[in-house]
Amino acid sequence: MSSLAGWRPMGRGDVAAVAAISDRVHGDYTEQPAIYDDRLRLYPAGCFLLERDGQALGYLITHPWAGDRPPALDRLIDRLPDAPDRYYLHDLALLPEARGTGAAAAAVDLIVAQARTAGFDRITLTAINGADAFWRRQDFVDLPVVADSYGADSVSMVRML
Repeated sequence: MSSLAGWRPMGRGDVAAVAAISDRVHGDYTEQPAIYDDRLRLYPAGCFLLERDGQALGYLITHPWAGDRPPALDRLIDRLPDAPDRYYLHDLALLPEARGTGAAAAAVDLIVAQARTAGFDRITLTAINGADAFWRRQDFVDLPVVADSYGADSVSMVRML
């Protein structure tokens, strides 16, 4: 693989590419483009696109959140909580050609830095499609939270900072 341009801040013009990546990577768990636009509008500091040679290869969407229940899958949240108590990893998706390049590890470093900069002591996420194994290798542990809209095999996870 040629050099990876790396993670950059996501812009409004990237939403269609993000939705296309989600469709390819997540299958039944993909979300409508309006969801990515909603998260970008609410918290642009937590939205990134992975590019190589001008081609979108992945995306990362994070934002502050409150409480143990994650935002519902494929639902607008319209506004962030007034008193967030955690940093939420909404989604990290990489196309197959970006896997094995170090992009996922760089994304995890970016997430941790973003959470610390924003003053949070934990990051939570909902793993789907067997991604919990990857997240455990990134120091996330399972939580006993049911993420109803994500399916029976989803796993709520946390990483304390």
